[in-house]
Amino acid sequence: MRDDDGGTLDVTIDHDVCIGAGQCALTAPGVFTQDDDGFGEVLPGRRDGGGDPLVREAARACPVGAVGVRGGRSQGGVSG
Repeated sequence: MRDDDGGTLDVTIDHDVCIGAGQCALTAPGVFTQDDDGFGEVLPGRRDGGGDPLVREAARACPVGAVGVRGGRSQGGVSG
């Protein structure tokens, strides 16, 4: 995905930090899901954000900062 700045994104979830709150999947269901144990996962083929404009908001919504969004023209990143 190219973000608003025109750069490419890299979306990740730190599985050692995730507590399964589900805010990522609720905010950007086209990019995130929850596994059978309730922990967040990036959907297959969506590591680039899948064109979803809410992917950065999903990172901010994570209560423990497990969601990372890196990249963009400024190469800045957001983590919950």
